[in-house]
Amino acid sequence: MLIREELERAERERLSPYATLSEKSRGRDREEEPCDIRPAFARDRDRIIHSKAFRRLKDKTQVFLNPEGDHYRTRLTHTLEVSQIARTIARALKMNEELVEAIALGHDLGHTPFGHAGERALNEVCPLGFRHNEQSVRVVDVLERDGEGLNLTYEVKDGMLNHQTRSHPSTLEGCIVRFADKLAYIHHDMDDAIRAKVLTDADVPARIGEVLGYTTKERLDHLIHNIIATSQGRNEICMEEEFEKAMFDMRAFMFDRVYQNPVVKAEESKAESLVKTLYVYYVHHRDELPVEYRKLMEKGESAERVSCDYIASMTDHFAITTYEELYIPKSWHG
Repeated sequence: MLIREELERAERERLSPYATLSEKSRGRDREEEPCDIRPAFARDRDRIIHSKAFRRLKDKTQVFLNPEGDHYRTRLTHTLEVSQIARTIARALKMNEELVEAIALGHDLGHTPFGHAGERALNEVCPLGFRHNEQSVRVVDVLERDGEGLNLTYEVKDGMLNHQTRSHPSTLEGCIVRFADKLAYIHHDMDDAIRAKVLTDADVPARIGEVLGYTTKERLDHLIHNIIATSQGRNEICMEEEFEKAMFDMRAFMFDRVYQNPVVKAEESKAESLVKTLYVYYVHHRDELPVEYRKLMEKGESAERVSCDYIASMTDHFAITTYEELYIPKSWHG
């Protein structure tokens, strides 16, 4: 028996009846010979980790643009924290941990430089619109491997596409990542805001503290435990109504005091202007796009979509450097 088959048998014996089994995947867009060692979702996880888009997350903004200090989160550390939280919940509920991990590691591959400021800028300037969750799927379907894509399974792409609040993943593993994403960004962004002296734990309203706890660690711990306890033995991922309300109250508090704080966001308008300027430039100078993006246009993709692809792929530093090369005069060297 192949190692993969032994692992698939172990899933059947060990996982919840509500879990998604690797051998029951709805498959890939292009049929492939199965791996002899790894089940399908483990193979997807490895492909994501080895992708260029995943590596670039280390230099993309989470909340604080270009912070001074080494301990602020980036888009990569956010992704790893989402994965850790999601795997903890999945393991406790006997869900497919490898599917959860693959979704979590891939959910933000399409994020722009400068966080949601870059996403807003592209969505405003591009007539086709831009959403990072849709771009994440485009990355793994089209952009990686010189246009061949990673050929991931349906379940992983579904979870990546539907990880936001308004969406509904088709698997419970996707639902776990959807919750884990909120828990991660609310609490690590609070931790970064405390580090930046924008907030203190004492600023959190008492009505939230009474339910979730009075420190970042307590709140995260209580929410994870409540999701596990409430979802145990059920065909849904949920939490008690009191806890869910407190979580969304905490999210609203973070929007009011951090995400929309004019001090924290002072540089965002500059970042948005930079992204829009780069977009307009490449739409009108498509011959200056890298060759892999020009090939997409040769296949029929529009200059608007491909310009978004290129700009969304940039790290913060690369976007700034590109802007400077295009628009900032250089010193003359005779």
